[in-house]
Amino acid sequence: MSEEPNNTSESETQASSENKLAGILAMKDSNPKVFYGAIGGVVLLLLVLMMMGGGDKALPMHQSTDIVPGQTYKLVSANAADVSSGIKLVAAPGSLAAFDDTEAADRTGCKVLPPHTPVKALQTADAFGKSGSFVQVEMTEGECKGLKGWVLAINLK
Repeated sequence: MSEEPNNTSESETQASSENKLAGILAMKDSNPKVFYGAIGGVVLLLLVLMMMGGGDKALPMHQSTDIVPGQTYKLVSANAADVSSGIKLVAAPGSLAAFDDTEAADRTGCKVLPPHTPVKALQTADAFGKSGSFVQVEMTEGECKGLKGWVLAINLK
């Protein structure tokens, strides 16, 4: 017997929702200003709710260190999702095309160094309107000792 009231209430709920929908659609024809005004009000309310909230928290930014020529630093992958990804040395400061490593040879040897490789900063260079954004470094250890190249300043720590 308990199933009968449930079926009845479900059919009543469905009929009630159909009546409400029919009433709303009838308002579209009988009073379109109110109908479209209500839709606009709901959209405006949703926009206001989406714009509100959040916090005043500032987005995290990489804290770059002031590079001093002659000092020893370690290479880090500051902007990489994988912190173990290599850091690429380029031949000239500001050469973004050099970061395109489509060739397998560009990913081997002393062109891409592992993180935490010790290097000595030699000089800085300006690029893209930012002072000191590239640093010329010299490898201080390993098979690439003495090799010079340029890296982004944010890749030194």
